[in-house]
Amino acid sequence: MSLYSQRGVSAQKEEVHKATEKLDKGLYPYAFCKIYPDYLTGDNNAVNLMHADGAGTKSILAYLYWKETGDISVWKGIAQDAIVMNLDDLLCVGIHDNLLFSSTIDRNKSRVPGEVLEVIINGTQEFFDELKQYGVNIHFLGGETADVGDVVRTIAVNGTMTARWPKQQLVTNEKIQPGDVIVGFASYGQAVYETTYNSGIGSNGLTSARHDVLGKFYAQQFKESYENSLSDEVVYIGPHKMTDSLKDAGYDLEAGSQLTTHNLSRHSGSSQLTIGQLLLSPTRTYAPLLKELFNKHFDAIHGLIHCSGGGQTKCMKYLPGDFRIVKDNLFEPPVIFKIIQKASGSDLREMYQVFNMGHRLEVFTPEASAAAIIQAAEALGIEAKIVGRVEAGTKKELVLRTAGEEIIF
Repeated sequence: MSLYSQRGVSAQKEEVHKATEKLDKGLYPYAFCKIYPDYLTGDNNAVNLMHADGAGTKSILAYLYWKETGDISVWKGIAQDAIVMNLDDLLCVGIHDNLLFSSTIDRNKSRVPGEVLEVIINGTQEFFDELKQYGVNIHFLGGETADVGDVVRTIAVNGTMTARWPKQQLVTNEKIQPGDVIVGFASYGQAVYETTYNSGIGSNGLTSARHDVLGKFYAQQFKESYENSLSDEVVYIGPHKMTDSLKDAGYDLEAGSQLTTHNLSRHSGSSQLTIGQLLLSPTRTYAPLLKELFNKHFDAIHGLIHCSGGGQTKCMKYLPGDFRIVKDNLFEPPVIFKIIQKASGSDLREMYQVFNMGHRLEVFTPEASAAAIIQAAEALGIEAKIVGRVEAGTKKELVLRTAGEEIIF
């Protein structure tokens, strides 16, 4: 049994899928989000969508970092995580404007004071204001903030996003076909609309990352940060503290070590970034990019996948036929994933099944359209390239070729 399973979590959420397998799949069963008729107005030319997600256990990392450093600003990133995990799923069906958002925050008041709530709530509105500059309008309708110390040990930050959208502007993944290429968009680096380097971690796999990377100090000092019934053998078994710099942790990027990857090494003082800062990089949104692609290249977009829970295997759930997906030109994993893999001893199969490993968005498109799509991403400071292709098959199959290995799902 993997460490991930021993900690009571699942990359594939098998039990969740089993519990929901009898529910209506909506109008377009292969679409990334469930799409329903426009029940609000009865308009046959429009659809309704509602999506719920959150920052997950990344809020525990924020809690630890805040307690250890006193830096309360870290909670603004958690607000962004809860938004993007909703927004970027909805982007994958074509929705990119006039969305409604309601937040749900459950906290243990004895451990998380009001000033933390203020940073999260105000950070939510600030992030919406930033997106508005790129033509993505999200309206903050408030939400529920509950003091439920008997339910949560620290804090859970979640949200719900809703939209009404024209049918003719949907991406339903039904156009995915053999011959399409897959353009991947980096989850790391610094896009023009980001103020700091982004490690690429997103908001998935953080239970694994937290316990594999961080040491026993956190189990001893912050028992509220984990399920106390877990075996000591799977709790905070890593070598690091949140405040360890990359250089202190043995990753001297500026000295040209083998872990110098991507543009991180070109950022002044990059070796002084801490393990905690990398783990807490706010989840990148691709909203400004997808707004541009929808406006200029909509017909070339055959499918969209947000490589969140399930990592690089996510695409398998949304294929409209028995296709063989081959990804043989993947990004070199950013340094955060190398740190996690080294600390955990996980094999590549588990890493690519749990984490995005370098790209968190995929566009399925005809090969002739790929260059223009890549150029649009690069104009926004997002590295992009063809990472794979769609082939005809006799079943749904995914082949990953990376680091000299072939991994088949």
